[in-house]
Amino acid sequence: MSAGSTGTRRLHPRLRVIFNGDDVVNAGRAELSSCVASTAKLAAGSAVSTLGLDVRQFGAAEQMAADIPEGVQRAGRRKIEDVGRAKEALVNIVVETEPSEHGETKNFDLVRSKLEQASDAAMLPGEKSQGILQRRGFLAARVPVSYLAELADTPGVMFVHPSEPLALRLPTAAPSKVVSAPAGRTIRVGGKPQTGKGVLIGIIDVGGFDFGHQDFLDDNGDTRFIAIWDQGGRFRPPPKGFARGSELGEAHLKAAVRNPKKWPASLVERQSQMEPGSHATHVASIAAGRKGVCPGAQIAGVLIDVPLPEGGLAQRQWTFVDSASIVEAIEYLNSLAKDRGLALSINISLGTNGGSHDGANGTCRWIDSFLALPGRAICAATGNAGQERGETSDDLGWIMGRIHTSGRIAAKGLDVDLDWVVVGDGIADVSENELEVWYGAQDRISVSVQPPGSTQWFTVRPGEYIENKRLSNGSLLSVYNELYHPVNGDNYIAIYLSPNLKPETFAPVAGGTWRVRLHGDEIRDGSFHGWIERDDPAELDRVKEMRAFRFPSFFSSGSNVDSHSISSLACAHRLIAVGNADDRSGRINISSSQGPTRDSRSKPEVAAPGTDIVAASGFDPEGKWVPMTGTSMASPYVCGVVGLMLAVNGRLTAAQCQGILKRTAKPLPSMDYSWKNDVGYGLIDPVAAINEAKLVGLRNEV
Repeated sequence: MSAGSTGTRRLHPRLRVIFNGDDVVNAGRAELSSCVASTAKLAAGSAVSTLGLDVRQFGAAEQMAADIPEGVQRAGRRKIEDVGRAKEALVNIVVETEPSEHGETKNFDLVRSKLEQASDAAMLPGEKSQGILQRRGFLAARVPVSYLAELADTPGVMFVHPSEPLALRLPTAAPSKVVSAPAGRTIRVGGKPQTGKGVLIGIIDVGGFDFGHQDFLDDNGDTRFIAIWDQGGRFRPPPKGFARGSELGEAHLKAAVRNPKKWPASLVERQSQMEPGSHATHVASIAAGRKGVCPGAQIAGVLIDVPLPEGGLAQRQWTFVDSASIVEAIEYLNSLAKDRGLALSINISLGTNGGSHDGANGTCRWIDSFLALPGRAICAATGNAGQERGETSDDLGWIMGRIHTSGRIAAKGLDVDLDWVVVGDGIADVSENELEVWYGAQDRISVSVQPPGSTQWFTVRPGEYIENKRLSNGSLLSVYNELYHPVNGDNYIAIYLSPNLKPETFAPVAGGTWRVRLHGDEIRDGSFHGWIERDDPAELDRVKEMRAFRFPSFFSSGSNVDSHSISSLACAHRLIAVGNADDRSGRINISSSQGPTRDSRSKPEVAAPGTDIVAASGFDPEGKWVPMTGTSMASPYVCGVVGLMLAVNGRLTAAQCQGILKRTAKPLPSMDYSWKNDVGYGLIDPVAAINEAKLVGLRNEV
């Protein structure tokens, strides 16, 4: 089929796949995908519940509330029974508008008006309004799926970006790993300890913030958290300008810490997630705890709304775990910093893996626009997808690492084969698997897809597509061969392997090796890169004799290329990407994702200590401190150092912070000053970076 209407072509293929799904299929997607939501009751015949998958209600939430001591405020999530039926599925989008010849945005008011109409139709029960975020020529909102084509066809719309799923395969610590408190990460310059006073450290994370932990208390016993926005909470009202979640303000947090009956503060001001050994608490402790890098800074947290395992598919159905949550969190933290006149250093130890990996997706472009002004910076983990093979026979870390392929079609008429593996053998993969292949505008490449065990090929030429084609094995295949992406001008091929979620014809994605063949129709360069985007692994329940999973697909060892595995979120131009160094052994951790970006920019910029890092263990009755390993632990260290840099020079731009960190980084043993794809320019040197920050903007007379 040809590419379709002009408006449809302005929709990212992922949105087109969803737009062309019917109500039943999209209800199933909402239960399985972190980027689609619906408030329809599961018991009313939605696709996955009809298949007999576990759709447990919120028993865990009620039990949690029952455990609260008498007289303490009770918070929690909305019960599924209170929600009611939605007419259709909802998605989060970023709309990029066209600039005019004179710099202002063409038809911006018209686009915003159209988006407001769509947004009004996407309100969840209990919401009085549904905010639209605006930054220069970008607009972000939640909309019903049915509005997508009309919105994309609105004059002034350049492209409608989808929200990307967030990777949540994060480090955890077992209770047996509880240890004593760390010595502290105080950084001294000229013998003087650096505190970060005058800076706000913003943490966007999951697992809950144990704001009453001893590592976050000041000398008066008050918490240094000034606010927490729990995007999945319900007890408190949401922040001003936002439609969802609960905001725990400074007065609430301090009162909880001071409560006279001495209950744990987190019982007084509950959050929708309060996991023992909390990831968010650990990350905040590294960046800004009393034993952290920036112990004098104020702290604010945003808790991304992650469905609790006890909630089953019911809870996942009407929640988003996607990059739109990151955009909202950044704008919220910025409003807090502006209100208090503070410089802002944000940490994001979450990631995504879809898109072109050159900063062209909607979230990255929003971040770069945000970071154009001075006094603010964002650090992000590169991700933990660096491992290409197991170090032992039972080491399966490589499954999460084989996400990238690249190569070159040498000449017209030649082909390249890629092997894309979907796990089978008793496992039913009911997740949507996506592969994007990007190549230069000067080439023309056709693509053919061969299902496992089949001799049949499905071929799509440049400018054509096939959509939701039901194969003989029951899977659905969609392929889009797009020319001239409106943001970066390059060509890309998007392939989706979807389960058939119709109850009467249900089929998981067929297990085995899907062969993807790239044909050189016209070759002037021939280079290409490809990435697999997928949900984190999770077992859902059983379908007949099969165990139903959201399971990550991966490249075969022959097709995988061990580079360019950096999270696409970390590919934003002005954002600081951080790798995980094991500074005790003097090497990079094997799991740390690698650069460069697809457009050959040098990311990560630096590495920081991220292996066996001891920090606060939130909500943990077994102890107060635990070690964890991952780029999640390295990134907040750099966030804290950047906070100290902004404390001595609040006019630094994010680009200047990047430059300083590159300049002052120290090579690991046996390395030189050249950039490396896993460690960047080397291990961060906090003292040198702070001293350099003091000099920026000073004029020396010659």
